[in-house]
Amino acid sequence: MPTFQKTIHLPAYPRGFHLITRLVEREFTDILQIRVGMLHVFIQHTSASLTINENADPTVRGDFERFFNKTVPENAPYYQHDYEGSDDMPAHLKAAMLGHSVSIPITNGRLNLGTWQGIYLGEHRNNGGRRTLVLTAWGEG
Repeated sequence: MPTFQKTIHLPAYPRGFHLITRLVEREFTDILQIRVGMLHVFIQHTSASLTINENADPTVRGDFERFFNKTVPENAPYYQHDYEGSDDMPAHLKAAMLGHSVSIPITNGRLNLGTWQGIYLGEHRNNGGRRTLVLTAWGEG
């Protein structure tokens, strides 16, 4: 069973939720060699997250950002971890809630996402900088 792995660096994104599906597909062409398999996408950061959700209507991404900002506010008086800025501890909590990886089936060399699904990068810092993803794919060729 072939296995492929690649580390990619995302450009710096502003705070919010960003579709990165096409970027992952463009950067990791090894999946074209897999007829039936899986892609695992892992982010090597504790203040950003990955999730799969609506890929067509950008208002969904805005609603995600507003929901998480209300659910996990900045400057809460009970935060002790605040020396990196008021957005740091909320970013860690948001990342913990959403997670650091997603797994997607590969079918005939393509990601087998639903019609309205895409991979989101959740950038939870005001200035998070470049982010690193580890992409691992395996399956039958």
